[in-house]
Amino acid sequence: MTYFGFLGVFLVIPIGLLLLLARIDARRGRMLPSALRTWPAWIMIVVHVVIAVVYTTPWDNYLVATRVWWYDPNLVTGLIIGYVPIEEYTFFVLQPILTGLWLLFLARHLPVNVKLPLNSVRVRRWAVAGAVAVWLAAAAILVVSWQPGTYLGLLLAWALPPMILQLAFGADILWRHRRLVFLGIVPATLYLAAADKLAITSGTWTINPEQSLNILLLGRLPLEEFIFFLMTNTLIVMGITLLTAAESRVRLDRYLHTVRRWRRSQPMVHGS
Repeated sequence: MTYFGFLGVFLVIPIGLLLLLARIDARRGRMLPSALRTWPAWIMIVVHVVIAVVYTTPWDNYLVATRVWWYDPNLVTGLIIGYVPIEEYTFFVLQPILTGLWLLFLARHLPVNVKLPLNSVRVRRWAVAGAVAVWLAAAAILVVSWQPGTYLGLLLAWALPPMILQLAFGADILWRHRRLVFLGIVPATLYLAAADKLAITSGTWTINPEQSLNILLLGRLPLEEFIFFLMTNTLIVMGITLLTAAESRVRLDRYLHTVRRWRRSQPMVHGS
């Protein structure tokens, strides 16, 4: 299976189907609920595509350069940017579109959770503390240079910082929309992980067994690959949910107002 063949079958076709469903929903007047309609859908997806390309490019190039994974040169076009084939950059673009469209489809059809009373500050603190603890464990793996943990350590060290920012801003908002978040993450992760297993089986790309835990799911899928899709889909789903939530807009406006008021309260410093 060529890399572009993989992308066409497992990402482009589902994206086309989800776009068709979005068009059908629009004709029937089924829109996002008012509580999840802060920004236009296309803006939210484009923002995540840009972030995915910018943030993932140096990390993924490092993985290929250090042979954490590699691709079959006979199954790509040969157009390489840095160490990574153009097909990989195309995947950076397509995954946020696929997962984002899936999440928006769910948001149009699922009931919005009733706002539950909870200590929002405490929820955010506990969520951030847990994510930071995992990040520190990943950093420790890299510091001690435990070779079988290389891929896992690099993966968690890369994925958790933006996730910590998301949780610090709105872990309580995500919890209120937990059904949408859960159904956005789990099916997308299982689907892409299953597709990844087929690509690995066909030799499209290979995970270095010396730099991974060599724990294989379903006989062929490295555990780290499953975690990769879990983490990336979580970042996309949480990011788009926070962008769509009306509560996020109110919170952001409040933060910006606080910053502006603080800046106005600072004494002016004149040059000599």
